[in-house]
Amino acid sequence: MKEQTSDLRRKSLMKTNMPLFSKSYKNPAEIVKTLKENLAILEKQDKKTDKASEEVSKSLQAMKEILCGTTDKEPPTEVVAQLAQELYNSGLLVSLIANLQLIDFEGKKDVSQIFNNILRRQIGTRSPTVEYVSAHPHILFMLLKGYESPQIALRCGIMLRECVRHEPLAKIVLFSDQFRNFFQYVGMSTFDIASDAFATFKDLLTRHKVLVAELLEQNYDMFFEDYEKLLHSENYVTKRQSLKLLGELILDRHNFAIMTKYISKPENLKLMMNLLRDKSPNIQFEAFHVFKVFVASPNKSPAIVDILLKNQPKLIEFLSNFQTERADDEQFTDEKNYLIKQIRDLKKPAP
Repeated sequence: MKEQTSDLRRKSLMKTNMPLFSKSYKNPAEIVKTLKENLAILEKQDKKTDKASEEVSKSLQAMKEILCGTTDKEPPTEVVAQLAQELYNSGLLVSLIANLQLIDFEGKKDVSQIFNNILRRQIGTRSPTVEYVSAHPHILFMLLKGYESPQIALRCGIMLRECVRHEPLAKIVLFSDQFRNFFQYVGMSTFDIASDAFATFKDLLTRHKVLVAELLEQNYDMFFEDYEKLLHSENYVTKRQSLKLLGELILDRHNFAIMTKYISKPENLKLMMNLLRDKSPNIQFEAFHVFKVFVASPNKSPAIVDILLKNQPKLIEFLSNFQTERADDEQFTDEKNYLIKQIRDLKKPAP
């Protein structure tokens, strides 16, 4: 009996003294070194690429296990910290994104999981990877440029959206020259890529309210000149999403100064009046939500009053028959009736 107890204790001690890594996995420094070496082989595109591709996959899986743990084991904090430091010091984080298209399909998924996981890592109030990316902003612009490569566009989008959750990183993108590239990406002919780019674009413009208000005030003319092209898009989805986002932006209280400026411009009102007559009922509906801001404003500019007065009878008739199939939508009906009353009560300003 004593021997059995002693044997059990010995086995228990062996378990507690087991190394942090199973035999099939190396330590973080070795994983990073192996991954970097094999990525370099993939870059050269020589005869050894099949073996290198396999090694890259293995290393990424090992790295993912350290960061995410397994179903029955939490990742050890000190090992995660060591891996993070190795990724920063070696420049591997940059290499993985720069060479993303050379990595196989599953590997690309692993890279985005690893990147997003390490980006969320916090030490107290600090986010070390956010600090690292802030100091190496070309990482953000590589991810953004990823929208130009179909084989990596969606993976880059996943990582870029994780980045822009963090205000310091969102600020770098918003105030960069490359931000304007979004207007090209959201109008791309490939539906999946255009939709993904729009999701990132929307996140950027709605997540950090004060930052966005600052951007729009500083770059009003340039931004809305680009934005108007989206509202004229031949692509139904782009046009509808852009209209919806515009409504969200001008109705946000942080953007009051932007809204005031936007609804004082007669060309913007004319555009909305045209979109109210779009062949798509959904686009008409989104245009209505922007149009109502022009009409409901108590401080209309003389140019806006002039357009509404010139079209007064037509607008009253048009709105009276506008989307009558939405009769069950009480809020819409109330808003429509309110606008009709506002237009009907409009008077020419006293000379």
